[in-house]
Amino acid sequence: MITDPVHRSDVLRHVARRATFGRSLGLLRSFPQEQSDPDVFYSGLARDTVELVGDLWEGAGGKTGAGGGGRAVGAVGAGAGGGGRLQGLTVLDVGGGPGYFSEAYAAEGARYVSVEPDVGEMAAAGITQAGSVRGSGMALPIRSDSVDVCISSNVAEHVPEPWTMAEEMCRVTRPGGVVVVSYTLWYGPFGGHEMGLTHYLGGDRARRMYERKHGHRPKNYYGESLFEVGCAEGLEWARSTRSADLLAAFPRYHPRWAWWLVRVPGVREALVSNLVLVLRAR
Repeated sequence: MITDPVHRSDVLRHVARRATFGRSLGLLRSFPQEQSDPDVFYSGLARDTVELVGDLWEGAGGKTGAGGGGRAVGAVGAGAGGGGRLQGLTVLDVGGGPGYFSEAYAAEGARYVSVEPDVGEMAAAGITQAGSVRGSGMALPIRSDSVDVCISSNVAEHVPEPWTMAEEMCRVTRPGGVVVVSYTLWYGPFGGHEMGLTHYLGGDRARRMYERKHGHRPKNYYGESLFEVGCAEGLEWARSTRSADLLAAFPRYHPRWAWWLVRVPGVREALVSNLVLVLRAR
């Protein structure tokens, strides 16, 4: 087991090249548009996510078309057309939402399947997507060892048992495949989502403050669809699971020079913002 996942240069070398201040600034500017202009927010995030997956697949030593997962779930997946770094691979997106990611993965040649528990969320953007399956991330309706890459992007903070979901992600990924768990930390500046920084006053209080100000419930309702999840617990799960080997951990939206924050207890909970755990399934 590795002791310093931040500095696994063989896994992160591709990601590091893109982890610039300009990229971080661009993503930061798009975050406030999640509710007001979801097309702008999610389209940009989809492109960045697919690039991230391609980088991690190459960094982990994956080979295009190496897996057999496409045969297991390919019947429901979005087609693997064209070329790209993920050509022929089956990618399972846990909590894929309203379909913004499908075209971005297809452009890289992947067979794309998403699992989403909320029918309303699946149809929110009015996007027709053939590869969506309704189901819970904590009990994935997918055959074991059937996908090459399994990713959850900003999902773990929305389920009551995030590490049950992470174990399920490892289960459905073939041995040698890549599992990517990326999630927002509660004590980071975006932990409260649309509730803003009021989450530092406590989740229940932040929820009540939002309701008084806006006259309706927040989309991400603390205690029901938004939970406190930290950096240390994610690292602890990733280092202790018997289902996969931890390859790397780093802050998703930070420039490369700030990746060291993951190694500092306490500080990382507030300043990492979004943690990425990269594992190779056993």
